[in-house]
Amino acid sequence: MRVALFVTCVNDTLFPDTGRAVVRLLRRLGVEADFPRAQTCCGQMHANTGYRDEAVRLARRSVAALRGYDAVVVPSGSCAAMIREQYPKLAGSSGPFADAVAQVVPKTYELTEFLVDVLGVTDVGAYFPHKVTYHPTCHSLRGIHLGDRPLTLLRQVKGLELVPLPGAEECCGFGGTFALKNAEVSAAMCADKVRAVLDTGAEVLCAADNSCLMHIGGMLGRQKSGVRVTHLAEILCSTETAGAR
Repeated sequence: MRVALFVTCVNDTLFPDTGRAVVRLLRRLGVEADFPRAQTCCGQMHANTGYRDEAVRLARRSVAALRGYDAVVVPSGSCAAMIREQYPKLAGSSGPFADAVAQVVPKTYELTEFLVDVLGVTDVGAYFPHKVTYHPTCHSLRGIHLGDRPLTLLRQVKGLELVPLPGAEECCGFGGTFALKNAEVSAAMCADKVRAVLDTGAEVLCAADNSCLMHIGGMLGRQKSGVRVTHLAEILCSTETAGAR
């Protein structure tokens, strides 16, 4: 199986450890992922803000880099949703671009989808001795409908105590450019989410999107809460050997 890692521009620029964790995790499971160097941004920010022409150019670049693979793995529910939901709308119903999108979209998987649905794995051999709560980000929850896949994987991690997050399905308030255009509303929503996280008593908050973790983590940090945020891939990549160090 030829697998491509679409790491996303947010991870590549701000959270490179997530991309590295995905590669190590997949290798542990016997999968070597290529990193197509032509990849840049999926174009979600542009599409959501009304810059359709710019979004189309980025979408064209992405599908050109990703077509030809048997699977495309994306460590972001948000960007996976952009490819699967918005690329067909940007491409239209006919032409070379539409044909390329039709090839890429059915083979694009968020990381936990790939692990559970394609590889058929729920125990990835991870070890993470911490109290953890999980935030289902909006796109992963409502866009690509990840369901309980992330929780199923977390429950199999040795040493991990998984605690439910009150109001888990409520938005954290990030929403990409929403947080910039509606800063006060965004901050209020984030404050609600942070209170819910603190109520769990968890040491770690995890999610499938670093963008939302960045937003929530910023407020957790400013409050000196002691709660850290970690992408799900980094927890699943963690091993007993690494934990012992």
